[in-house]
Amino acid sequence: MRLLGTALGLSLFGSCGGLLVASSLLLFRHDVRTRIVPWLVSYAVGAMLGVALLALLPEALASLAPAAVFGTLLAGILAFFVLEKLVLLRHCHTDECQVHGATAPLVFVGDAFHNFMDGAIICTAVLTSIPLGINTAIAVAAHEIPQEVGDVAVLLAAGYSRGGALLLNVATGASGIAGALVAYAAVDLIPGIRPFVLAFSSASLLYIAMSDLIPDLHRGQIDTNAIRQVLLIMAGIATIVLSEWLVGFRV
Repeated sequence: MRLLGTALGLSLFGSCGGLLVASSLLLFRHDVRTRIVPWLVSYAVGAMLGVALLALLPEALASLAPAAVFGTLLAGILAFFVLEKLVLLRHCHTDECQVHGATAPLVFVGDAFHNFMDGAIICTAVLTSIPLGINTAIAVAAHEIPQEVGDVAVLLAAGYSRGGALLLNVATGASGIAGALVAYAAVDLIPGIRPFVLAFSSASLLYIAMSDLIPDLHRGQIDTNAIRQVLLIMAGIATIVLSEWLVGFRV
């Protein structure tokens, strides 16, 4: 039960921690916010790539043959591509988010599904090792900060009050707990599924970072300073490596 409690706590941190920071950013002036949020996107890219490539995939490879791991990774990337086509995945990283012509109900449904997946990813990482779970939660929370800023902006533009928009985002964040519970039950019932879930989790992080965030950085839609982008991506990777060193965990 202690392990489950840790998994639920880190899942809540990953899903709602970003919302707490995003809420504080909304107190800043618009011009200040539009400078800070893009920096967080670059940092999130580094954290997500670091966790996926330096932690989750190596852990999966320790239990499965490379063909099975990379086959699952490929299947995961294709699955997230289809989900985005179906508008079940959507990503906003600025106040002027208009992804897929998003409406308030779409924000709610898409975020709930996204946070459910995040909760499952974090829980599976925790069941592998608590340090891995901590690193995964950091990467998820880093991405959720600019995501939540964009989502709240969409809801405010749709006519919701500031309190109502934040409350809806808290509700969707709670779906991360459901994802963690489902993952915990699945790994308990089918122990051999854990490395497959780790590989699938890597697909989620890599897909978001490389198909969504990095192209925006290249196009200069959220930040035009290439040197700052690289430095912040490196900072995100360094956070994961430093975290592993501090807790004595080696991938």
